[in-house]
Amino acid sequence: MSGSDFGSFLSESRPNALAAWALVGLFALTVVEGLATGDYLWSAFAAVVGFVVATPAVAYRDPWAMPPWEIVLVAGLPVVGRAVATFSLTSDVATYLSIAAFALLVAVDLHLFTAVKMSVGFAVLFVVVTTVAAAGVWAVARWGADVWLGTELLYEPGLTEDEIEHKLMLEFVGSSVAGLVAGLLFEGYVRRRTSPGEAIPEGRA
Repeated sequence: MSGSDFGSFLSESRPNALAAWALVGLFALTVVEGLATGDYLWSAFAAVVGFVVATPAVAYRDPWAMPPWEIVLVAGLPVVGRAVATFSLTSDVATYLSIAAFALLVAVDLHLFTAVKMSVGFAVLFVVVTTVAAAGVWAVARWGADVWLGTELLYEPGLTEDEIEHKLMLEFVGSSVAGLVAGLLFEGYVRRRTSPGEAIPEGRA
C-alpha cells in the first residue's frame, strides 16, 4: 500500500490467517464464557474486537484476507489474559495498548469499506485520540456496571472516593502515554509493511 492506502495491510498469508482466526475463535469462546458468568462488559469487548477483525474476510468472501495476527493479538490482550490465567495481561497498560491496536484495525476497516480515507499519519493520530477517548468511555462503562449490575470494577472495596478519583486520573495519563507510544510504534510497523505505489488488489477497492 502507499502511504495513504491501507489495502495491502491485509495479509493473504495462510499461516497469518490461521493464527488470526484462532484468536477470533478465542474471542468467541470468551463471549460465551462471559455471557454464562454474567461478565457482560468483557463479552461485549471480545465480540466487538472479533467482529472488526473478521470484517475484511467476510466482506471480501476470502477467509485468508485477515489483518496481521500480531495486531489482532495486541488488540485482544485483555481477552487472552482472561483466557490464560497464568499471565497478567489485564493491566491498565495492556488494556490501553489493546485499545490502540483495536483503533488501528478500525481505521483499516473505515478506509476499506467507507468513504473515509486515511493517510498513515492521520491513522496514527486516530489511534492516539481513540485510545485517550476510550479511557473515558471505559471509566463510564465500569461506573455503570457497578451501579446497575452490582459489579466492583470501579468502586473497589476498601478504596475511598478520593483514591478512586486519583486512580482514574492516573489511568487517563497512562492512556495518553500508551496511545502516543503505540501510535508511533504502529506507524513504524505499518510503514514497514508498505511499499510506494502499491495499491489495493483488484476487486478490493
